[in-house]
Amino acid sequence: MKKDKILVIGACGQIGVELTLALRKIYGEANVLASDLREEHDLLKGTGPYVSLDVMNKEMLHVLVIRHNITQIYLLAAILSATGEKNPLLAWHINMQSLLNVLDIAKEEHIDKVYWPSSIAVFGPNSPKESTPQHTIIEPTTIYGISKFAGERWCEYYSHRYGVDVRSLRYPGLISYKSAPGGGTTDYAIEIFHEALEEKKYTCFLSEGTYLPMMYMPDAIRATIELMEADKEKVKVRSSYNLGGMSFSPKEIAAEIKKHIPEFTISYEPDYRQQIADGWPQSMDDTLARQDWGWKPEFDLEKMTTDMLKNLKK
Repeated sequence: MKKDKILVIGACGQIGVELTLALRKIYGEANVLASDLREEHDLLKGTGPYVSLDVMNKEMLHVLVIRHNITQIYLLAAILSATGEKNPLLAWHINMQSLLNVLDIAKEEHIDKVYWPSSIAVFGPNSPKESTPQHTIIEPTTIYGISKFAGERWCEYYSHRYGVDVRSLRYPGLISYKSAPGGGTTDYAIEIFHEALEEKKYTCFLSEGTYLPMMYMPDAIRATIELMEADKEKVKVRSSYNLGGMSFSPKEIAAEIKKHIPEFTISYEPDYRQQIADGWPQSMDDTLARQDWGWKPEFDLEKMTTDMLKNLKK
């Protein structure tokens, strides 16, 4: 067991639950402090320490970091793309201020490492759609994307100016059987599995040919931990790394599900989320992540679909 003391902020969210459990396996249950504004997630209960924390309260956060001798912080609290469009100023305030609070405390207390996730939402309609490069035109059109892009710049700034070892990944759409969707534009790819099993039909809020980069949660958790475990000198991108898994459309995932549930049907009623998705990449070029710290995804659409259905049936 390593001697690190880790704080996970937003531990009850879509990524937080599974990441917290994975970190507790590596570092020991007592050394990973989970925190969130909401009640402790059922899957976390009894697996290690938990505190109620509002990341917007900088003094409270600072005291917690000192009191628990925290050496690493994972900041996962955020308002996601679709939810953010309903209250843009709130989304901007929470997504930005939470990051600045953590970066500032990391600087003052000489925290070893900070993790903060970015997203494919940083890209916009003028970014190349296929194999979107690490460095390209970035003109996000959602408040979520704007806040993530601004956050990337802050991360790089704190890294170069103050030497804060902050690391980040641009997550694609994430798919998990353990936690519910969090209000993102790629949520259909989780909902479709639940509806297929329960109702044998699904109405999708994106059109059938909408390709988006996606990733199965076990790959996302592994990528996060591999990046954080990488030697400092190997982490050359201090804004946020492109991360690739798979790309598919609603029509393709429906066809894959039909192989397991032949009576499953899908219909399409695109809503406001279609416009968000249309501005995003269709696939990612993650060459730098592969080169710098050896990233390699394990799951494709077929393997993920089999695993999702198997676990949801349980």
